[in-house]
Amino acid sequence: MQARMNHPVMVVPDAMKALHTLGELTKSSLSEKLLELVHLRASQINGCSVCVDMHPKIARKAGETDERLFAVAAWRDTPYFTEGERAVLALTEALTRISDRADPVPDEVWGEADKHFDEAELAALILAIANINVWNRLNVAVRQPVGVWKS
Repeated sequence: MQARMNHPVMVVPDAMKALHTLGELTKSSLSEKLLELVHLRASQINGCSVCVDMHPKIARKAGETDERLFAVAAWRDTPYFTEGERAVLALTEALTRISDRADPVPDEVWGEADKHFDEAELAALILAIANINVWNRLNVAVRQPVGVWKS
């Protein structure tokens, strides 16, 4: 597979810097394992092959288990995730699928996340979800091949 064009963050180098900076900011209040679950779930929904390939590798390096990584797509039906992680995965799905329903982030989804995370953590989660969705859209748009960027 070949990309349609050079990746936008390579064509506009300040974009790479901005997206990486945003990603680094979210790491200050959230664990890397949790962020990688967010990245993987949004990437699965968006069909971003680059990120679906890359983020489990990063998660493994952070200590995540294959059992949990394999179950992310079916998180509701597995016993492997904490209530807080479930709240994050639900929020990730809601913010990734904002056009799929009239109330993109229902009060029940927000309330569950709010029970487990403080305002700074919720802000970081929202930014992390937005950031991975940007990466997914960039990769999907140009058909970025898997494996070109190594994690």
